[in-house]
Amino acid sequence: MIVAHPGVPTPASPQPPPGPGVQPPFVAPPTDGARQRRWLALGLAGAAVLVCCVGGLFGAGGLLVLTNQMVLESAQGTVNGYLTAVRDQDFAEAYSLLCDSERASIDEGEFVDMHERRPLRSFTVGEAAIDTTRADGQLYVPATLTYADGQSDAVRYVMVGEAGAFSVCGQAG
Repeated sequence: MIVAHPGVPTPASPQPPPGPGVQPPFVAPPTDGARQRRWLALGLAGAAVLVCCVGGLFGAGGLLVLTNQMVLESAQGTVNGYLTAVRDQDFAEAYSLLCDSERASIDEGEFVDMHERRPLRSFTVGEAAIDTTRADGQLYVPATLTYADGQSDAVRYVMVGEAGAFSVCGQAG
């Protein structure tokens, strides 16, 4: 029996021997970092998906702009070919570049007579534009025509897409 004396410290009771399992100084078993790596992997995968989605949106937007530019250039090329044929008096070629409704309204003989009466000397083709004020988004190509008599006209050709190509479908008012 141990008797306590005033002012004299009592010897501490001995610690129990370490048992199986956790040893001090740990209160829980150490982890190998799997949870942290899992969250890091999920974060990186999410960031990669976000980058791919944003990149896809920019790619689709760029494709749309490029396609629109190609359409406008194709329409300008058709008007340039049409006016070149008229200037060079290759009326069969020019007539073939008219849309179906224009060819239905004027036969080739009338077309030739109309252009022989006022020969085209030169022209400049402007940039094609889509009229966004109209519900159908009509496509126009402006041009300045200079005739053999020295007079000039500014016109806007109405374009229609037929069979994968553009056709001249008259002049806009």
